Amino acid sequence: MKYGCGSQIIRENLSNHYLNEQHQSALVASVRDVKLNIDQFKNGHTTLSISASASSLTTVKQEPTHMMEVETVSSSALSVEMSDLHQELQKCHETLLIFDQGVQTLSSDVTRLDSEAQRHQQLIQSAFNEIQQLKLSVDEKDTFLVGIAANKEILEQELTNIQEKIQNIESVSYDGTQTWKITNVSNKTADAQSERCTSIYSPPFYSSPAGYKMRARLYLHGDGNARRTHISLFFVLMKGDYDAVLKWPFNHIVTFCLFDQSGQNRHVIDSFLTDTKSNSFQRPRSEMNIASGIPKFCAVSMIQPDNNNYVRDDTMFIKIMVDFANLSKMLPFAFNLNPGLPLHIQQLLIKQEWEKRQPTADAASAMTSSVITPTSCD
Repeated sequence: MKYGCGSQIIRENLSNHYLNEQHQSALVASVRDVKLNIDQFKNGHTTLSISASASSLTTVKQEPTHMMEVETVSSSALSVEMSDLHQELQKCHETLLIFDQGVQTLSSDVTRLDSEAQRHQQLIQSAFNEIQQLKLSVDEKDTFLVGIAANKEILEQELTNIQEKIQNIESVSYDGTQTWKITNVSNKTADAQSERCTSIYSPPFYSSPAGYKMRARLYLHGDGNARRTHISLFFVLMKGDYDAVLKWPFNHIVTFCLFDQSGQNRHVIDSFLTDTKSNSFQRPRSEMNIASGIPKFCAVSMIQPDNNNYVRDDTMFIKIMVDFANLSKMLPFAFNLNPGLPLHIQQLLIKQEWEKRQPTADAASAMTSSVITPTSCD
């Protein structure tokens, strides 16, 4: 073929073939040739007509006898040329038909591609809108999660407070004594050393169901002048429901006992007599009075070594006892009793021991000789 490619194209692939560079180049070349042929046909036909007319006229003038022969020759040549032109025009027509089909195909492809482009644009816009919605949703969820995290911390703190209150209720005592179990001693000591939390409070306890409300305050790394060297242990009067009918100021001996867990009964015991002139022992006007007690209860070194007698399984026990019956001399005996005995049995044993010792002379003065003057905590 003069134009286009010589290979056969499957009908399904014609649309793609019309769009390739080879076909487009052939199309442009054929259009140019058609235009050139048309221009040549116009110019050649005019020249041929004029030349033929002049030749015929000369022949007629010069050789009248041969007019028929000249006309025959001219007519035959013109017929051949016209036949060739007709064939060329037929080829041009066929080529134009091919071009028209190609243009129609291209137009259909353009329309289809434009439609697909619009559809794709709509899909892209829809996807963009969905992404924006997802982004907003993620932002909302992030904000919600931040709120949940904050609420979680608040709820955890409230849960801890509730658990402490429940433990306090479960361990509440109404006999003027409190056995305080202190867990996680190592962590609480570290908090005291770093001053994140310098002191801890025992659960409240009472002298009776309608009596004084009290608690202890412990500085595991010391307080004031005793800081870093001694454990400081203080007594705190709290505002109670029956304060209006109780006797004030509070005037009783308070005793602390750090239990020896080795079984050797080498308990650390110390007492102090409350100072009736101190505000710490007047009727409480706020939730708690200022703590007062023993700044140098025992040396820090006693509970720091591993396997010491007073901290086992990271737990220590301190007993607080308020002497409402002036039984100070009986305290060592009372602290050596088995804490697992029922309270009324312990009281019975103390009473029996007291009765045995009652004849001892000068008991009252001996009971007060071991107490010390209390000191308020800083």
